[in-house]
Amino acid sequence: MTDTSLLEIGYRLILGVIIGAIIGAERSFFHKQAGLRTFSLTCLGATLFSVISLNFDTEGTARLLANIIVGIGFLGGGLIYFHQEKLQGVTTAAALWVTAAIGTAIGQGYYFETFITSLLVLLILSVLPSVERRIANEK
Repeated sequence: MTDTSLLEIGYRLILGVIIGAIIGAERSFFHKQAGLRTFSLTCLGATLFSVISLNFDTEGTARLLANIIVGIGFLGGGLIYFHQEKLQGVTTAAALWVTAAIGTAIGQGYYFETFITSLLVLLILSVLPSVERRIANEK
């Protein structure tokens, strides 16, 4: 259990929205099924649940955080579909999942981990598609 100030809680919630919006903006830019609002809300929700869990004992915190993972898995599963012999939405679902993890980290006060993970997510989503295209063209 922790005594987190209201200012710190507000900071965490706002940071959750900002980080979610940045990742969601990338998804929106490429016209994916889930975008700015979905990612912002997912990160905010995970942040809020994580902040709330700070008032529980260790077992209660672990249970709440585990259920964030389950809930996001359900939400992400709804983004995946099979279209024209191809599986679609998996990257967006994975990005949504890691965005929830980022929100959870923010809520728990892990700012360094949040920053590094957010940079890596943006790098993966923006740089690796061109690497994938090069690999596909070499086949």
